[in-house]
Amino acid sequence: MKVLVVGGGGREHAIIRKLKESPLAPQLYAAPGNGGISYDAQCVPIAATDVAGMADFAVREGIDYAVVAPDDPLVLGMVDALAARGIPAFGPDKAAAVIEGSKVFSKKLMQRYGIPTARCEVFDNAEAAEGYVRQNTAWPLVVKADGLALGKGVVICEDEAAALAAVREMMREGKFGASGSRVVMEEFLTGPEVSVLCFTDGKTIVPMVSSMDHKRALDGDKGLNTGGMGTVAPNPYYTAEIAAVCMKTIFGPTVDAMNAEGRTFKGCLYFGLMLTPDGPKVIEYNCRFGDPETQVVLPLLESDLLAVMQAVTSGTLAETDVKFSEKSAACVILASGGYPQHYEKGKPIAGLAKGQLPQGGATVYHAGTALAGDGALVTAGGRVLGVTAMADDLPAALAAAYKAADGIAFEGLHRRADIGQRALAAIHPV
Repeated sequence: MKVLVVGGGGREHAIIRKLKESPLAPQLYAAPGNGGISYDAQCVPIAATDVAGMADFAVREGIDYAVVAPDDPLVLGMVDALAARGIPAFGPDKAAAVIEGSKVFSKKLMQRYGIPTARCEVFDNAEAAEGYVRQNTAWPLVVKADGLALGKGVVICEDEAAALAAVREMMREGKFGASGSRVVMEEFLTGPEVSVLCFTDGKTIVPMVSSMDHKRALDGDKGLNTGGMGTVAPNPYYTAEIAAVCMKTIFGPTVDAMNAEGRTFKGCLYFGLMLTPDGPKVIEYNCRFGDPETQVVLPLLESDLLAVMQAVTSGTLAETDVKFSEKSAACVILASGGYPQHYEKGKPIAGLAKGQLPQGGATVYHAGTALAGDGALVTAGGRVLGVTAMADDLPAALAAAYKAADGIAFEGLHRRADIGQRALAAIHPV
């Protein structure tokens, strides 16, 4: 069986490593993949956003099943294009992927169907947006670009000057192109954040293990926002009681709302939640696996990922076993110095053999790596590697992940030293 995974980051590597465990023993392709992924799949130099090129390759190569992992190709309609050529794929079609592709759509969906979220206003005119900012009295205020912006289109503004600057950059200066032509102004929610990925075939919804992301670049949740500097799973704030509330008030109603809109969602639906004093509320939806949440969630999956994905596509998720381990997992991201701003590429990576640690004890997921002309592994992105370890409890998983990360080196390597500390504080309050 030939399986194509679209994308080339740490999330895709985690998907590929889990697919390799399938009893179906699939022959794996990655497009475009990266240096580290090349040890686990055949990499094909096609951009993840090249919808026509990807569909042509899939037909030419006789691909039996595709997994479209990143947001951009999903929003562009790659699942639709593959289906039109007779190739089944995991992921929502273009109509359903709008739940992430447009924050305005997702906010209006939640408002229409009574799904708990932050209060907000939508603006497509910079002058009106600036007028709203000047009248605002509740700070911080969250300013969000409507469309996809590589995870950087959300700005938490502490005061009027910061909010006006965010509006100017998005709406007047076009920092995010068309994605910033409309903005959402949102109340700032407080409480522990939780990420919950869910498998759904549009009828059945199966939540995965919860996780906690660490977005800021520096220890103590300081510095700039990044794509994610580390994750732990499960998230200790997400209790069985809260999970039941989320299923009743958020997960089920969202799937039902999308059906009611004629946009049936099949794939991985990501819920970014805030556990507020008023109960769980949705911060954001994603139409795909999170990155780096996937790097701690999928290692805990005990069922056959390929079988689960095929059940999602065929609409038979209700009859499919989806089981997760009771263990804990932790992922520490090793980033290039200067990330998320300017950083250099091409730095040789020491400590790995065929992309993994020779001594084992952890899995290394490659986010931004490449193979140099001499076959050496070098850095090729802001987030370079994700080092993930599993153990019976979170303290042991974190210790193992950091110990494994100590065995990897490259010039300018940057990592946070406090991944999981907020989670540990929840387990063992001071």
